[in-house]
Amino acid sequence: MAQITLSTGRSFAADPTVSILDAARAGGIVLEYSCRTGRCGICRAPVLSGETQLLRPEESLSAEDAARGLVLTCCRAATSDLALDVEPLDRLAGLEIKTMPARIVSIERLAPAIVRVVLRTPPASPMRFLAGQYVDVIAQGVRRSYSLANAPREDGLLELLIKRYPGGVLSEYWFERAQPNDLIRIEGPLGTFFLRDEFPEGRAPADIVFLATGTGIAPVKALLEELAADRERAGRHRLRVFWGNREAENFCWDPVALGLDIGFHHLLSGPDTGWGGRRGYVHKAAIEDGFDPADTMVYACGSDAMITSAREAFTEGGLPARRFFSDAFVVSN
Repeated sequence: MAQITLSTGRSFAADPTVSILDAARAGGIVLEYSCRTGRCGICRAPVLSGETQLLRPEESLSAEDAARGLVLTCCRAATSDLALDVEPLDRLAGLEIKTMPARIVSIERLAPAIVRVVLRTPPASPMRFLAGQYVDVIAQGVRRSYSLANAPREDGLLELLIKRYPGGVLSEYWFERAQPNDLIRIEGPLGTFFLRDEFPEGRAPADIVFLATGTGIAPVKALLEELAADRERAGRHRLRVFWGNREAENFCWDPVALGLDIGFHHLLSGPDTGWGGRRGYVHKAAIEDGFDPADTMVYACGSDAMITSAREAFTEGGLPARRFFSDAFVVSN
């Protein structure tokens, strides 16, 4: 079997029939990922040496990235010893991914096309997760991914913010038929979107910029809840949130209850003529407001188009690529 070595010197064995991402997980190492299907691009990794083979199409990998030696670890397997310029995410290594039953506690309509769903998992086997991760919901014969909209809490409840998609199998369930006390299954925790606290320069950047589109505000809400629970940590940062929607009615959450000092910006990109607030795209607004590339980190969640544009704009502005963290929403029916 091939050996894959990371930039920290840690290594793991890799079967040529298994993706690099899955081989790492089998070896007790978690690498950056989100969709696991090649569509979001978050698991891109620079190959320093060695050969790989394609297991599935790298849909989100540009020709330019491929020419620079980047691969998607969810799409490729190692066919020789391999060296990757990526670091393991050790905070996630001890979290067990498991499938469990979950009962609906409540469903609340926050906007015409958004509901807040609260789930309860078995008290004897609660889900351990980090704020910012997501779960797969398995119901109605399909599997769909939803970000957790809360940080871990003592009662173990899980919160989801769910948008309606016309024709969506689970959308029809959530908005037309789901009832409190319904039993579904969930798998998780999944994803690598969480607050980082280890940096080569020895301290976390002072400025944190959060970008969200639509229900991408859910994991941002969870990250802010984590910061609100640690006032000393929160006080070391300047916090700014840029949240974009096409419809004003979808601005359905307010962070005021967290008691944090947050610069919170709402941006409308749709045609609402009654909107008197700011318009445009979240990444452009954040950059227009100014940022120090040497002292900023960015957390972005929402459409893959927003994340791609934001990553390009911030890195072109001097932000180190390793300080841009993202979770792309890949839409399914």
